Amino acid sequence: MNLEPVKVINEIARFAAPKIINLAQRNETVIKILKTLNFDPAHPPKDFDGVYNYALVEYAVYKSAPILDFFREKEIKTSFWKAFNNNPSVFLEDAEYFLKWNTLGDEIREQNIDIRPEIEEFYKVFVNVSKRTRTPAEALNDPKFKPLPEQNPYPDEFKSLIEEKIKSFCGRQFVFNAFANFIKNNPNGYFTVVGDAGMGKSAIAAKYVYDHHCPCYFNILAEGRNRPELFLKSIRQQLIQRYDLQDASDADLSTLLVKISKKLLNNERLVILVDALDEVEQEAGAENILSLPYTLPERVYFLLTRRPYNIDKKRLRVSVPVQELDLTATENESLSRDDVRAYIHFFVNNDPEHKYTLRKWIADRNLNLETFIEQVAAKSENNFMYLRYVLPGIARGFYDDLSLDKLPDGLQDYYQVHWVRMGMDTAPKEMRVIILFILVEIGTPIPCEMIADIAQQDGYDVQSVLDEWVEYLKDQEIDGEICYNFYHASFLDFLKGKRVLDSKRKIFTDVNQRIVDYWERVTVDS
Repeated sequence: MNLEPVKVINEIARFAAPKIINLAQRNETVIKILKTLNFDPAHPPKDFDGVYNYALVEYAVYKSAPILDFFREKEIKTSFWKAFNNNPSVFLEDAEYFLKWNTLGDEIREQNIDIRPEIEEFYKVFVNVSKRTRTPAEALNDPKFKPLPEQNPYPDEFKSLIEEKIKSFCGRQFVFNAFANFIKNNPNGYFTVVGDAGMGKSAIAAKYVYDHHCPCYFNILAEGRNRPELFLKSIRQQLIQRYDLQDASDADLSTLLVKISKKLLNNERLVILVDALDEVEQEAGAENILSLPYTLPERVYFLLTRRPYNIDKKRLRVSVPVQELDLTATENESLSRDDVRAYIHFFVNNDPEHKYTLRKWIADRNLNLETFIEQVAAKSENNFMYLRYVLPGIARGFYDDLSLDKLPDGLQDYYQVHWVRMGMDTAPKEMRVIILFILVEIGTPIPCEMIADIAQQDGYDVQSVLDEWVEYLKDQEIDGEICYNFYHASFLDFLKGKRVLDSKRKIFTDVNQRIVDYWERVTVDS
């Protein structure tokens, strides 16, 4: 691309920027740049080079220099043209690959620029300019005007989960590198990340989906989203929409994958991510969990996550390459520990809500940051869920009466320490235990009003208990009501363990009886 458009944009836009206070003045700057480049502001050119430069002017006023340099690169312009005529989604992959090795990538990352929304914005401007070169009818009927995939094109049902998981994501590059090598060295196959509860498997899954925009399904036991028919329905819809499949509304997964394999371009691969296979509820008759295909077409891969399992629980019999990466394996312990240290360092220095009080806690005990990081990392046992709870707990003063070496050891010890410190084993707190165990026994998200009705307590008092345990509970709107369930399966496991250990206590019998009485009342009323 000729350097002149970028030079003119930089000179005129930089001079005008301090004066620009509204859209009209911005448009004046755009017109001035277009005229300087000998473009007619009222009539865009029809050739690709002209449209590209014209669109760059409309898009790039007041954009940073690295972004302008990015779109002027010959490789980017060539890739954009090919993608525009074939498959727009390929341009996202080509652009990100380009930035991995080009120094522009370093500059863009240093300025914390997310390149994907920038690409999406430029593409929309380019299409708009292209349409203005012809009559509306010509533009609307042109098959080249395909919509660029939306930013973060994952299902709405998983949007909040993915965004929550990637907020403070750190490290795990060794996992992504291992999967990239698996794809590079195999024509197709299944790659499984195995790890204990809280080790960050779902965060790894969310990060991969966010970065690569691949079809995905997150099995969530606490929400009842963990059955094969729900998985197939969601994945089928995603694949049909992504690849514009015809006559596929009732197709099984194997058929869908064969159809897609015929549409893949030479450098395209399809990766489908499935999180938390251990939470799947499925009858024993099916040979493979979620009825995952026995064979796969070439360039089709599955990235799976699950907890450790006995061999009889694997339920994945396939004829294609398979590989597992065990986060608990000895060879991965040091890599995971490095990621844990990086997460703690990031949290202490960057978390906007907790960093100041956390630093004060460290300073009040005359600790240096490295000592704090090392000891908390050791106590975490490489468990990110532990860090998610303990670091904010320290910042909020929950451990002000403890020294660093007295912090809980590991996630289960953390849950038990928190349980005791909240006084949950004392008689005055039994109603709080009842409310939590109502959530355990119901097993699906339910509103505060229903919990209060079962517990036969005032709704305000029940809401107060839910607020006390807010860090462990997830709220979501269902049919216009805010419903509650447990944020993470590890805390649900802890509560179920308490139930087993204390099964003779009257309180658990009482919870189940209250639920029975509630359903009887509901049945009579209906």
